[in-house]
Amino acid sequence: MTQPIKIGIVGATGYTGVELLRLLAAHPNAEVTAVTSRSEAGTALADYFPSLRGVYDLVFQTPDEAALERCDLVFFATPNGVAMKEAPQLLAQGVRIVDLSADFRLQDLAAWEQWYGMSHACPDVVAQAVYGLSEMNRDAIAAAQIVANPGCYPTCVSLPLLPLLRAGRLKTGMPLIADCKSGVSGAGRKAAVGSLLCEAGDNFKAYGIGGHRHLPEIRQTLAALQEGVAPGFVFVPHLTPMIRGMHATLYLHLTDGCPPDEILRDFYRDSPFVDVMNPGSTPETRSVRGANLCRISIQKAAGHDDVWVVLSVIDNLVKGAAGQAVQNMNIMFGLPENTGLQNVPLLP
Repeated sequence: MTQPIKIGIVGATGYTGVELLRLLAAHPNAEVTAVTSRSEAGTALADYFPSLRGVYDLVFQTPDEAALERCDLVFFATPNGVAMKEAPQLLAQGVRIVDLSADFRLQDLAAWEQWYGMSHACPDVVAQAVYGLSEMNRDAIAAAQIVANPGCYPTCVSLPLLPLLRAGRLKTGMPLIADCKSGVSGAGRKAAVGSLLCEAGDNFKAYGIGGHRHLPEIRQTLAALQEGVAPGFVFVPHLTPMIRGMHATLYLHLTDGCPPDEILRDFYRDSPFVDVMNPGSTPETRSVRGANLCRISIQKAAGHDDVWVVLSVIDNLVKGAAGQAVQNMNIMFGLPENTGLQNVPLLP
């Protein structure tokens, strides 16, 4: 394409916002024209994020000042409940949207309102939103006006399951367990006791055992792909003392048939951001740090005929958030999926 995609970012002061800015700076077809923040309006972007000095010559504006209607695409990197109030007006003006919050992820509005504790402001928009798990919904994303970018845990859990669910290989009526770990950046860029160094450093704990907001999102995907699997799903997240990264260990019961690693490998053969490793491999979070990648391995559990262990790792801020959002933008505008996303993971 000859003209760059003009982009606005609403809520650009958080970790997903600055990650969007980092990735888009290297995108050959993107031009960020507006960044908004009510609390930082008037502050130069480079002053707020020193890592962006010499990269952007932009100043934070309020959403009202930013002329977002002139953008081709707007990313919402806002807390839950913001995008649903502002999206309808932008959509009416022909602006396409990728929302990184949870406002449009759940099609069941009653469930959304129960889990997020507020009434939904635009149910009609929810009905037209496309769930943005890129490898699952490419065709629908390409035609979408608004894409609901998945959460980090749902991305890490769903990508290894997607091929097996589509093949109908999971045993129904059996437990499907997702034992997941996240870096502290998954909690967002806010002052919270649990995110303090003295609290999160040198520590490891489970949370959300009684119910986590990503649980209904994952179950929605399970139910859409194979009947009878979602009721047996168990999800336990943990907080680990690392800044970024996510690791999911899945325990699942499979029916007999084609080796599951072959199903995964065939399904993702043409997917640039999913790496199916050899059986017995143990993917590491550091192997995807800073990159829009999901690395997966699968092997049979020792001493069991039908129990399999799947390992999945992503960077929660990239493939789990901003990177997948840019991947979805590429699909929406007819670009190769890996445009601007070919950076190599950081090591160490």
